[in-house]
Amino acid sequence: MKPKYQVIIDDIKSKILSGDYNVGEKIPTESSIQEKYKVSRHTVRKAISELSTEGFLRSEKGSGTYVSNQYQSKSGGNSNSKIIGVITTYISDYIFPSIIRGIEGRLNEDDYSLLLASTNNDVEQEKKALEMMLSFGVDGLIVEPTKSNLYNPNISYYLSFKEQDVPFIMINAHYEELDVPFFCLDDVQSSYLATKELIAKGHTQIGLISKMDDLQGKYRMKGYIKALGEAKLRFQPEQVLSFNTETKLDLYTNLKEFLNENRDVLTAIVCYNDEVGLEVANVCRQLDISVPEKLSIIGQDNSYISKNANINLTTLTHPQEQMGRDAADWVIKKLQGRKNLPKETYYQPVLIEGETVKELEVNETLRKD
Repeated sequence: MKPKYQVIIDDIKSKILSGDYNVGEKIPTESSIQEKYKVSRHTVRKAISELSTEGFLRSEKGSGTYVSNQYQSKSGGNSNSKIIGVITTYISDYIFPSIIRGIEGRLNEDDYSLLLASTNNDVEQEKKALEMMLSFGVDGLIVEPTKSNLYNPNISYYLSFKEQDVPFIMINAHYEELDVPFFCLDDVQSSYLATKELIAKGHTQIGLISKMDDLQGKYRMKGYIKALGEAKLRFQPEQVLSFNTETKLDLYTNLKEFLNENRDVLTAIVCYNDEVGLEVANVCRQLDISVPEKLSIIGQDNSYISKNANINLTTLTHPQEQMGRDAADWVIKKLQGRKNLPKETYYQPVLIEGETVKELEVNETLRKD
């Protein structure tokens, strides 16, 4: 449990970094803080003293305590060295090492330093990461949004970056509430191509497994529905399995139930990404459902795990390292004063054929219908 003075420090620091308290603004009196947190005057003064030492506050005798901006110069280190903050949902998993490698490679070319943080797709951890970046005084920021399909309570932090003229760009997704530049895969097109490929191979009963707290999942469902509509195939909600960051832990169990219920109906599944595609293949082995003879599977993102798996998964491309490099290049050019930089960049996916899609014969299609 945090000591009481640390709770006060964290709360006041959070209000300063999010813009609730602006530079030069007077914070509440010691007695008000004492009353709010139910602590002694000594505890309040200890918190204010530490915040003043860190450069967040300055006290004027007889006047009060005010927000200072000295924390940036104290934290920023060598002013000749430009530091770019990078916040991703994950660091060591899936496609993220490739993205970070692309960012780092481009930053190194111009002698920029990288300050890295991850959120584990948790908004509270995102808040801490943003506070760290603001406190450190980064010169630019690259962010992969957290739970991008849901309302984000950390919007005020991003507005603080804007107010301080710190350029930032988003990758893989963006917050629709914010007018912010981004680099993204065309996720609608990715699932559209996956579904269209299965339809071209004779499949009419096609399921979808998608993650719905991220914008990518919302758009990938949109592409799936678009392809079904063009082929005059009915969208059937019972053939969709959705999950989110919290329920991902139960995905294996839920997949088992979903595939058992639909084993005599579905002939193919479009998966949110390769990680899910390989999990589907794993569950199919447990249920004795042959892939692709009984069930065709398409993943998305062309990740390293699909390349190293014991099954050659059909998938679609994701720019990964190129996206990271392009995002870093955008921030560098912005800091160099370049104008007319792109506000929206969509990379087009390409299907990569593997061994997990079977072409159905006409009689098989009719039997399923």
